[in-house]
Amino acid sequence: MARKVHKAGEMNHGLAATIAHSAQDQDQSGRARVEVAFDEQAVLGALFGQFDANLVQIENRLGVYIAARGDKVVIEGAADEVARARDVLIKLHEKLLTGEEMDAGAIDALITMSDQPTLEGIITGDAKAPPIMIRTRKKTITPRSAMQADYMRELASRDIIFALGPAGTGKTYVAVAQAVSQLITGSVQRLILSRPAVEAGERLGFLPGDMKEKVDPYLRPLYDALYDCMPPEQVDRRIASGEIEIAPIAFMRGRTLADAFVILDEAQNTTREQMKMFLTRFGQNSRMVVCGDPKQVDIPGGDRMSGLADAVLRLEGVEGVGVTRFTAADVVRHPIVGRIVEAYEGEDALP
Repeated sequence: MARKVHKAGEMNHGLAATIAHSAQDQDQSGRARVEVAFDEQAVLGALFGQFDANLVQIENRLGVYIAARGDKVVIEGAADEVARARDVLIKLHEKLLTGEEMDAGAIDALITMSDQPTLEGIITGDAKAPPIMIRTRKKTITPRSAMQADYMRELASRDIIFALGPAGTGKTYVAVAQAVSQLITGSVQRLILSRPAVEAGERLGFLPGDMKEKVDPYLRPLYDALYDCMPPEQVDRRIASGEIEIAPIAFMRGRTLADAFVILDEAQNTTREQMKMFLTRFGQNSRMVVCGDPKQVDIPGGDRMSGLADAVLRLEGVEGVGVTRFTAADVVRHPIVGRIVEAYEGEDALP
């Protein structure tokens, strides 16, 4: 199988991973063997993982055999999968050299994206197409799926974005990261995060404390995303100053949200009236992201149409409005989450 060969010094930005052979060996059965050498040995421990855990992860996902020998890696298996494993290792090496921390989820995303030829250059970028990424105080976030790449483009260009799909696809997390990035750079003056205070099929009863203590349990996922993108002391300071506001959707009534990045999470649990109220809060120099899973509606009564579904039906195609639809294939948590989502998506077909 003819593939481009990278020689020393030819990698993007001069990164030091090199292909040791001018071509990968391939027999008539379609089996292949390729050797990859890494000139920068300082990151080999992180590249291979503790007890070669990263290599094992790639082996299990792609069905190849990988052997580490000093600064070299030998990959054997089906030709296409060997090529993908090689590309994953090279990209992983590049990321480690730039100082990025790569956990099992990030490596799994690289494996998934290795089968997406349209994502070539998405991280390194080129003269015509800058890299797709979001920079925050604590980390730089790059797409972990093709749909996330589209979503990031929408976040950078649309006024109102609807992000639909199952849990674990990064809908809210990526939106919060984009919001934090714009707050840090001064593109917006406020960050407003909201959710409907609807219990997920449970009755929690009376909650003691003041209003903040009563609603905080519903909003905890938004706090978690914020703390992952900014140092905790900065989050707390900006909340105290009013730059960051986290509140139930009921608190949005009667307001005009100008110079703000506004995110509504779990939007499938809004009524049509609540959604209309929320969307009409849109003000000058603002951006609004509405996230939700249309298949996880917890509105009391069960027969009321979700405000999220209603809004998408009415507004898709309207100028300035974007809709991104994630599927189980875009889940970027542990791979088993994607398989769980796929299993439950077929539940209506069960007897």
